[in-house]
Amino acid sequence: MITIKSHREIELMRASGAIVAQVLGMIGREIREGMNTLELDRMAESYIRDNGGVPSFLNYAPKGDSSVKPYPATLCVSINEEVVHGVPDARKIIRNGDIVSVDCGVFKGGYHGDSARTYLIGEVDPKVQELVRVTRECLERGIAQARAGNRLHDISAAVEEHARCHGFSVIENMVGHGIGAELHEEPPVPNYGRKNTGVKLREGMALAIEPMIAMGRSRNAVSKNGAWVAVTEDGMPSAHFEHTIVVKKDEADIMTLP
Repeated sequence: MITIKSHREIELMRASGAIVAQVLGMIGREIREGMNTLELDRMAESYIRDNGGVPSFLNYAPKGDSSVKPYPATLCVSINEEVVHGVPDARKIIRNGDIVSVDCGVFKGGYHGDSARTYLIGEVDPKVQELVRVTRECLERGIAQARAGNRLHDISAAVEEHARCHGFSVIENMVGHGIGAELHEEPPVPNYGRKNTGVKLREGMALAIEPMIAMGRSRNAVSKNGAWVAVTEDGMPSAHFEHTIVVKKDEADIMTLP
């Protein structure tokens, strides 16, 4: 069931989203070649708890699937061909030329905020830089369609069209989602689709829009040996950007801006 958020609920989500934005801003200032990804995770968890929040991802497990172990970290830190759900690890070192996607969620006051950014480390290949830029633009174009009266897949079509016109692939089996009192709510928000299809968008719907775009021909992200991390099928780099937004009449209200 899709829920419509009240003004009070939106303001509580805004508070959670503000902490998420602050964490990702801090990571942008601190991330560098030679760090391990567990350092980023510890930094983020400390900041979230110091500001009255709880990490949304820590100990998260999909409902109804007891075969999946709870997620063991605060952040998802995914490098290069890792699309999403990269688990922070002291043995995982960030290298010159990497792209690092960091996904962060915060629960505070009964509501979640969720956002992701991809960071460039050192001297990154120009084509990979273009991938990151286009993925960020895909998010912007998707958000621009999140207006009351539009259809859900207007968001999806805007993301897909921009990615494909630059020669990049859309990861189709990973999607955005509704968000609020639960981290993952209805409806799913695909990054591909046809305009004028899907549910009609109404003021007060809260969505996490998150394009995951790849350089190669991968259409799916696949798990390594059943682990959390999901990688591109062909080993090519992937980028990820995300914002939590609330649908309004004229333009979306972005909950996770700095």
